Amino acid sequence: MNHLKLHSDLTQAVVIDTQTLPWLPSPAAGVMRKLLHRDGDEVAVATSLVRYAPGSKFDRHTHDRGEEFFVLEGEFADEYGRYPAGCAVRNPWGSSHAPFTDGGCTIFVKLRQLQAEDQQRRVIDTRAAAWEPGPAAGIELMPLGGFGLEQTSLVKMAQAASLPCDGHQGSQGGAEIFVISGELQHEQRHYGPGNWLRLPDGHQHQPLSSAQGCTYWLKTGHLPPTSVARP
Repeated sequence: MNHLKLHSDLTQAVVIDTQTLPWLPSPAAGVMRKLLHRDGDEVAVATSLVRYAPGSKFDRHTHDRGEEFFVLEGEFADEYGRYPAGCAVRNPWGSSHAPFTDGGCTIFVKLRQLQAEDQQRRVIDTRAAAWEPGPAAGIELMPLGGFGLEQTSLVKMAQAASLPCDGHQGSQGGAEIFVISGELQHEQRHYGPGNWLRLPDGHQHQPLSSAQGCTYWLKTGHLPPTSVARP
């Protein structure tokens, strides 16, 4: 893969329905990818969906600037453990592994987007971990890890819940959302499972809400500052 720049301007808002994207081959047999954001060649700052066919694997590799992933379907595995759907993993700078799957899996993964000082490996089974009260009524949070301003969480919104503009999406460093279940409403648009939103620092937006309830993966505080508010 040549150096690819895809949605690499982090001061720009992006919304993608990943169900409309094609699966593209990776260097490993049986491993396919949907590219959401990429800046680099095969070693890149990247945000992707990755699908492993049953019995597929990836050669041992090192994450020199870390990785984090959330298992959406099936069971992902490496020499350190097995991670069923609902598991969130953060591997720090310099970590390495040889991932594989027995029955197949799909993961949402971000590469080279952690901070060097964050050296703690984290594995959280969100099916069993405790929820915490969120910033508004009907909203619960499950912290998945972070360092400084950069924080990753799972967010659960009850039916008819609403998050004002000064909630967690309005924080310094922008926000990134991947809808896992239910339906999220934002700026008069509806986003179901598989929708990915990147709201840059300074983004002016309407409240988030959910008529039927939803759960989404959230990352905040990791996007560069911008002096210009984006529409």
